[in-house]
Parts: sequence; C-alpha cells; structure tokens
Amino acid sequence: MPRWGGGMWGADSCTSLHGLGVLGSWFLVLGSWFLVLGVGRWGARLMGGGRLGEMRLTVMMLGLVLVVMRMGGEDLRAQEPGTFSISPKVLMESARRLKEGDESLKPALKALVSEAERGLKAKTESVMGKEERAASGDPHDYFSIGVYWWPDPKKPDGLPWIRRDGVRNPGAREDNDASRFSRVNKWVETLGLAYYFTREEKYAAKAAEFLRVWYLNEGTRMNPHMNYAQAVPGRNDGRSTGLIEAESMMGMLDGVAMIRGSEAWTLDDGESLSGWLEQFYQWLRTSDSGLEYEKAENNHGVYHDVIATHLALYLGMKEEAEARSRAGLTRRLDAQIEADGTQPLELARTLSWSYSVFNLSAFMQLARMGESVGVDWWGHRGPKGQSLRGALDLLVPYLAEEKEWKLGKQIKKMDRKEVLPLMMRALDYEEIESYRNALEQHGTDKRERWWLAR
Repeated sequence: MPRWGGGMWGADSCTSLHGLGVLGSWFLVLGSWFLVLGVGRWGARLMGGGRLGEMRLTVMMLGLVLVVMRMGGEDLRAQEPGTFSISPKVLMESARRLKEGDESLKPALKALVSEAERGLKAKTESVMGKEERAASGDPHDYFSIGVYWWPDPKKPDGLPWIRRDGVRNPGAREDNDASRFSRVNKWVETLGLAYYFTREEKYAAKAAEFLRVWYLNEGTRMNPHMNYAQAVPGRNDGRSTGLIEAESMMGMLDGVAMIRGSEAWTLDDGESLSGWLEQFYQWLRTSDSGLEYEKAENNHGVYHDVIATHLALYLGMKEEAEARSRAGLTRRLDAQIEADGTQPLELARTLSWSYSVFNLSAFMQLARMGESVGVDWWGHRGPKGQSLRGALDLLVPYLAEEKEWKLGKQIKKMDRKEVLPLMMRALDYEEIESYRNALEQHGTDKRERWWLAR
C-alpha cells in the first residue's frame, strides 16, 4: 500500500482512504495535494505568516482536498464500483442500460427498490440482542447452534444432541446470532445496490447504520471472530463449520463498496470497518477454527476460499488473493468436480441437488473474484476435463419439471430455479445457446435481482 511521509497529511490520510477501500486514483490525487500543501505550509512560514498563516493555508487547502476527494469518488464510482463477488462490469452495464431507458431492466430495479424500502423500515440488530450467550459469557461474541442438530429423544435432557442431515431444527435459530447476522449483511447489500442505482442517500444512510451497529460501535459491535459458531449442545462450544455463516459477509462487503463516496459512509467508518476486517481475517488465517475450516474437502472448503479471497481483495492484499485463487483451481475445482460434472461430496448429502447448486454457487463466486486477479476459473480444465461448465451443464436440464433427479437423495422439494443465476453468470463469460434457450423458457420473472447484479 503506497504511503507518504508522516504527519497529519501523510501516512494517516492514506490509511484512511485505504480504510474506505478506495484505491488507485485517490492516491494520485491526494498525493499531489499533499505535495502542494507541504510546499504551501513552508511558503507561508517563509513569507512571514508563521504558524497562524500556516494554519489558515492548511484550512484552505484542506477544503480543496475534500472537494477533489468528492469529485474523485464520484468519478470512480461511475467507472468502477469496487465490488468483487458481484461483477463491477455487470453493474456498470446495468446502470448504463437503465440510464438509456432500457425497459427490460426496470422490473428488477423496481423490485430492488421495493426491497430497499423495506430495509429502511427494518430495525438495526446486533450481537447484543440475544439472551443465550456463547460459552465465553461475552455477549459481543458471535454465537449460533448447528442447524441440523436436535435434542436426543432417548435422553431425558436431550444431551448430547444428535445430527439429522438436511433436517433443519427451527429452534436452532430462535435466540442466537445466525439469523440476525445474515439479515444485517443482506440488508447492507440490498441498500448498497439501491444506492448504486438510484443515488438516493437514504439507502446509503440506512446501510451505514446497520454497519455501525453490528461492526463498529463499541457498545454493540461483534468481536472479530466466530469461535462459537454452530455449537452443538452437549458436544462442543462451537465448530469450524460454523464459518459457513460468514458467507453472507460477501454481500455486505460489496454493499460497502457501493456506498463509498456517499455522505453517510465516512472516512472514519471505512477505516474502522477495515480494522475490524483485518482482525477477522487474521483470526481466519491463524485460529484453530479457521485452519480446520480451510482443510474441509467439500462445500465448506470452497466457502472458506470465498470468504478468505474476498477479504484479501477488500483489504488490498492482491498478491495473497491471487495466490489463493490460483491454488483453488486444483485444490478445490479439480478435487471436487468430476469430468462428468458431478460433485460426489455433495451428492452424498440428503439434499444432493441443493448442495450441488450451493457448492457450484461458491465456485462461481470464486470465478468472479478470479477476474480481479487474472485467474480464469471459467476457462479452466482439470487433468480429467473437470470444469465449472461441466458442473453447470449437468444441472441445467433439471430446470424442466419432468426431468427427475436421480443422482442422489433430495429429501425436500427441489428449487429448480436456483440454477438460473448461475446460468446468467456463465453467459457473462461465454455465449451458450442451450443456456440462452433455457433462460428464455424458465427465466421469465424479470423482477429477479440477478438481471441487474450478479
């Protein structure tokens, strides 16, 4: 990260911009102003203004710097939203089409704005809202219970709980952080998108409010770790697999990217959030839970890489993000997808369709992030011919209701349309006639968000 020499106008100012996550042109603009300001302060003293003259000039130049910052921010947002899980190119193209009056995208925009209006009325939530605490006793510690675990009916106290794969225990989400965390992150993403497409400050302001309450305010912030995620009563205080619940943070990070430059999201806010994320990323890389999660061989391992890669990108660690992305081609894609497109570790689940789509969705997120570091996930072919295209080709025909899923158990009704946004992402990479035809037949709801952002 570029830094300029010390004092009030040097490294600290650049760090603040990095905290906002704004790279590139901002540094060039402000670097020039720091040089002018430094010369100006020296000149004020030389010409007899002394400290008072220096202070007056400093205030004047600071005003100019802030004007340039605002102008630079507007230009950067128009050119590059700074998102990583959502394609910035798709966002810019959607914005261009809407500006030109493209009627086909208006239903999706209307649905997005309607959802964002709901978000404006939603209450802010924090980790402090739960009555049940983590084993630490600290209410700031994130706490949740494994969703596929149930009290043992053969035991008077139900302990230890037993696992029923694919059968969600509604009681496991009643009074802990999992649902709240997901809601907060999804609201930030929705409000960020609404701000990006409408430029209405009210959406950015509400997103900023959600962020400050959950991540920043000392009295309500979540501690930057998930040691107590997906605990199982009678068995453990938390499990590494609970990190899957951090996946919703990716939408939050893109939401933050889209409210940069707004009046509501300040330099201090951005810097504080980056500080929190740096601590969380350090915990992910070094803690027992984080290291164990990285070793997972199924969808959990892929989602580990989604979380770690996005955090590295957001924090400006491009080389580390690229290394993770390249390693994932063999460590994840080649290892988990067969030449025929099947995902054996997901087919072994009781919700084999659902988990096949879920895992492929994570792979497609990695492909999107790979674009930012020059790693071609979509074009990759493993030693046996494994590919994302092959995995998606396997699933697309099941959009047809008459085609029965026989590759594994599926104890709940299939949501066949889960595959539609994956097809849309694929079409961003390659024009595939069968996908286009399937989309025309089954993708008839123009209100879906992925028409605008994916």
